[in-house]
Amino acid sequence: MFKGFEMKHELEQCDTAFFGHPKPLKTLFFTELWERFSYYGIRPLLVLYMVAMVNDGGLGLDRPTAAAIVGLFAGSMYLMTVLGGWIADNWLGQARSVWYGSLIIALGHLSIALTPIFDQFFFYFGLVLIVLGSGLFKTCISVIVGTLYKAQDSRRDAGFSIFYMGINMGSFIAPLITGILARDHGWHLGFGIGGLGMLIALLIFRALAIPQLQSFNQLRQQTDNWNKPVVENRNAPKIAFSFLLSVAVVIALTFFGVIHINPVAVATYLTVGIGFGIIAYFAYLLFFLNLEQHDKFKIIICFVLLAASALFWSAFEQKPTTFTLFAQDYTDRIVFGFEIPTVWFESINALFIIIFAPVAAWLWARLGKSNKDPSYISKFIIALLFAAGGFLVMSFASRFAIAGGLVSPFWLVGTLFLLTIGELCLSPIGLSTMTKLAPDVIRGQIMGLWFTGTALGNLIAGLIGGHVSADGINHLPTLFMRCVLALVIGAIVLFLLKKPINRLMNKSTSKVQPELETI
Repeated sequence: MFKGFEMKHELEQCDTAFFGHPKPLKTLFFTELWERFSYYGIRPLLVLYMVAMVNDGGLGLDRPTAAAIVGLFAGSMYLMTVLGGWIADNWLGQARSVWYGSLIIALGHLSIALTPIFDQFFFYFGLVLIVLGSGLFKTCISVIVGTLYKAQDSRRDAGFSIFYMGINMGSFIAPLITGILARDHGWHLGFGIGGLGMLIALLIFRALAIPQLQSFNQLRQQTDNWNKPVVENRNAPKIAFSFLLSVAVVIALTFFGVIHINPVAVATYLTVGIGFGIIAYFAYLLFFLNLEQHDKFKIIICFVLLAASALFWSAFEQKPTTFTLFAQDYTDRIVFGFEIPTVWFESINALFIIIFAPVAAWLWARLGKSNKDPSYISKFIIALLFAAGGFLVMSFASRFAIAGGLVSPFWLVGTLFLLTIGELCLSPIGLSTMTKLAPDVIRGQIMGLWFTGTALGNLIAGLIGGHVSADGINHLPTLFMRCVLALVIGAIVLFLLKKPINRLMNKSTSKVQPELETI
């Protein structure tokens, strides 16, 4: 009896050890922090490196091509999470997927760091490796965080907000370091520091996170459902290696000049293809997977939220292209005689997240206790409207730039603040919702589809970012106002769908968790 009491007490302590949340959240927090450090360490450098002249150490690409490559890189990374989620569900399990993904990402950073020394082939090859590794890593670590909470745990949204703050601590620090290193010591050092961050993430997960997860599940007297595939699929390894072989063939043919890739055309066709692909995949899940009726209702809601997120990210992910180029060409970056590195503007969003994510976590938890927490649909609507406000600010900034040259950096700061508030209302909430709604048998795939919405947004943002140039400012106010209009229309459509979605949930079977009916 005393042993059972001690185990219960130990479980209670472990379940609230990290700011009132399960202890493993701490090591997962730092794993994601350093992985995001590696990613955001190189992402803001990409477009600047590619458009820089060859004699300045860059690739000398035109802006539409460079922006499209950035969009393809980020979009493909999130798109690959669908395959990564499927591999985790059918072969590797969540933990091994994170481990192998970390190794591949680290190799990708090493390849990019070698580019200025050897050949630009290493640059593109490194991007491909990061895409492949991130496909395994991103989906699975979010799923593992979701397993720390039971379905009706009111701390879930707050826990994902804390986890999201870890993401942004990494993305805040990284541009500050890489921006200075790239400016003062060359591109290769700026790119190389990201690989160091990935190695730290890898070690934290292997040495600390896995043992804590095992202990936590033992205390809860449940199996390590994050450490094994949901379904053993003997064909999964063959499918994975066949895909890798196809990628290798395309890389080889491109390297030897057999095929030539137009990044702008590829980004355009991929955007259309992903849009149709998302619809087709959801149709497959609904009609061919033999799911129960209440699970089908959940999948429909996932589709609506994914479409809204894709619209949001198409605006938000213009930071590394549109906003970076605007900062370089139209923003007065001299403050007290010091020239602010262009890359530093990428840290502003992360700084706001660090400041306001705890506030958001506290707010959602407090409102949840009094049953006043806004529904997920309402939070998504708020996110779209804040993003629209941010682009309205950019429209005014571009008009002032037309009239008087360089503008104050506070225009970008204000825009990024509004986008950050929108992000806090959408991204961590979306992650939490997907882990809650996803049926167990396809949870990795649903998370992959969620990130596919981000992929679509990145591709669209990359295509838009190529239109920002030093001699083409007159069209920018119209470009930004079109973004405002699209976001407002999206918010209106989502508002009109709110009641039908609630009715849909009310028609579900009694197996649906009660908290889902508030969506």
